[in-house]
Amino acid sequence: MSLFPTNTTIETQLDAITSGSTYLALYTVTPTVSGGGTEVSGGSYARKAITWGTTTAATRSNTVAISFTGMPTATVTHYGILTASTGGTLKAFGALNASVSALTGDEIVMAIGSVSATVAGS
Repeated sequence: MSLFPTNTTIETQLDAITSGSTYLALYTVTPTVSGGGTEVSGGSYARKAITWGTTTAATRSNTVAISFTGMPTATVTHYGILTASTGGTLKAFGALNASVSALTGDEIVMAIGSVSATVAGS
């Protein structure tokens, strides 16, 4: 027998991920449920605030493009959603659809709608 969350449960779970201040971080090594991973560092890299839209089909996505300028040389493979611009708590993480190789000074842009939080629903 399968169990599916209600719309109320989906909204509650998405609120837990996207409410309050949230910041997008880029990683070169996979984060884990206990934190871990290796966040990009160097150059002008800094976490960026995320502006979330409303829920559509059990998903919330960014409504403003997110631009990481002045990147260091790095191969970015994962991302994380955290509660602070430095330190903070990792709320969620995932793998990029494809890794991104940045050279010193490059810019990585996450287009509108490309950063999503999804909860499997009914």
